[in-house]
Amino acid sequence: MNFYDLILTIILSAAAAAAHGWISEITLNNELFLGYNPTTAPWAPDQGTIAWPSWNTDTGPVYSSNVSSPDIICQKNATNAKKIGTVAAGSDILLKWTKWPDSHHGPVFAYLADCHGDCVTANKTDLEWFKIAQAGRISLGAGGGTPGTWAADQLRENGSWSVHIPASIKAGDYVVRHEILALHSAYEVGAAQFYPSCFNVRIVGSGTDSPLGIVGQRLYSDTDPGVHFNIYNDETNPIYQMPGPPLYQASVNPQRE
Repeated sequence: MNFYDLILTIILSAAAAAAHGWISEITLNNELFLGYNPTTAPWAPDQGTIAWPSWNTDTGPVYSSNVSSPDIICQKNATNAKKIGTVAAGSDILLKWTKWPDSHHGPVFAYLADCHGDCVTANKTDLEWFKIAQAGRISLGAGGGTPGTWAADQLRENGSWSVHIPASIKAGDYVVRHEILALHSAYEVGAAQFYPSCFNVRIVGSGTDSPLGIVGQRLYSDTDPGVHFNIYNDETNPIYQMPGPPLYQASVNPQRE
């Protein structure tokens, strides 16, 4: 086996061994962008995409024990994407995922953060996030250790997820933060699994809202009721409290002056 065949074998083996998914395609205004494939990051750190590079090469999570780490923002050792895509306020972004594990039940979120300038050079720890979408538990489990149906199950079945950009949002350059929270091990404090992904967008439109946000390291606590949660006996706990900040509502949330 020559050197190049060896490298190809390593890459394909890493991809095959990966236990979790990632966003493989991002569609904005009918324009398709490839996502960032973390399994090939060591060999292709710059993949020429609007998605932020990250180094979770095993496609693994950020555990809830590390929610105060910068890794929670856009994944492990994530760095700014060098490109940006344009999307109209009031339109939908379609995110195509690779296969998501059957066991990884949990909610799905979407956030925005205004870069207040160039997203290519923005400091991720300074970005302030406001939540624009969330979906949690769809139905209760049958009991006896059987989990219910969650938003992540719908994402897995569809192979994709749609994120709506509110029409009221002010035009500008933003980072979109899309996230799955897997709760299959969340009965233990610190063991919930966050899977954040980020990409750059230029929002165009006539909206005027500039909502206040919160920095990524303060979005969650490992003891939040929606982070430390037992999905296997949820019939005894029928109310699931969505973690993170309140959902943005047009012209209702506090605005940046």
